[in-house]
Amino acid sequence: MSVDAWASRSEGVMQWLELGAAYFLVVLFAIGVFDLGISLYELINSGAFTDPNSLIDLIDTVLVLLIIVEVFETVVASSRREPVVRIVINAALIAIARKVISYRPSEYESVQQAFIAAASFTLLLVSLIGALYAIRRITSLGIDKANRDMKTPESSKYRSEE
Repeated sequence: MSVDAWASRSEGVMQWLELGAAYFLVVLFAIGVFDLGISLYELINSGAFTDPNSLIDLIDTVLVLLIIVEVFETVVASSRREPVVRIVINAALIAIARKVISYRPSEYESVQQAFIAAASFTLLLVSLIGALYAIRRITSLGIDKANRDMKTPESSKYRSEE
C-alpha cells in the first residue's frame, strides 16, 4: 500500500474522530444547560438571586457554555475544511470576557499580582479585538474571497495534492 493510500485512510479516521469530538461537545453542552437550570432553580428558591457573587457564578457558567459552543463550531468547521480563525478568536474573546467578569483582586496574594493579572487580561482583550477587527476588515474588502477563488485543492486539509 502506498504512502498516499495510508495518508488518505488516516485523514478519514481523523474526520471520524473530529465528528466524535463534536458529539461529545454536544453532550457536554446538554449537561451544562441542565446544570445551569438546576443552579438557577436553586438560586431562585434560596432567595440568593440578589447576591452579586451568585449572579457572577451564574454568568460564569453561561460563558463556559458559550465557549463550548464556540469549540464545537471550531471542530465542525475544521471537519468541513472551513476557515476557523474567526471562530477561534470569538472563543478566545468569550474566555477573556469570562475571566474579566469573574476577576476578583482579593483572590491574589498581593496588589502587584492582581495588577499584573488585570493588565494581562487587558492586553489579551485588546489583541483579540484587534485580530477580530483585522479579520472583519479583510472579509469586507474581499481579500479572503480572492484567496478562495484561487484554484487550490481542497480534498485534504493536511496536505496539498499534486
